Amino acid sequence: MNAEVKALLNSLSQEVRDIVSALRTVVRRTIPQAEESICWGSLSFHRPEVGGRVKGAVCLIVVRKNKVRLDFIHGIRLADPSGLLQGRQVSKRHLPIETSADVERPEIEVLIREAAALDPTEWAEPIAKGE
Repeated sequence: MNAEVKALLNSLSQEVRDIVSALRTVVRRTIPQAEESICWGSLSFHRPEVGGRVKGAVCLIVVRKNKVRLDFIHGIRLADPSGLLQGRQVSKRHLPIETSADVERPEIEVLIREAAALDPTEWAEPIAKGE
């Protein structure tokens, strides 16, 4: 764990840190090849072989106002058969994580795997709002 990641984790309340740590374990278990870094004040997981922290993005663990979310920069491109993702931004979608037990929902690993399989070179044009 690099110093920036450690500092971010240490800045969190114990309750939030437990949720973030559990979610971090699931992400790292699901996509062990992903690189972890701090991006926009959040834990970012990306695939360097695909691109940087945006083009190669898989997900981010975001904490705002002591609430934990799992964000997907390219979330609009995920099938999300369980309808868990929220958000109205052009591409980004997120999933609120309220407890450590939420982290173990199998649908979360499905979303992470799907995000890790996205190939941005296949996208001819951005998806328009409302599609």
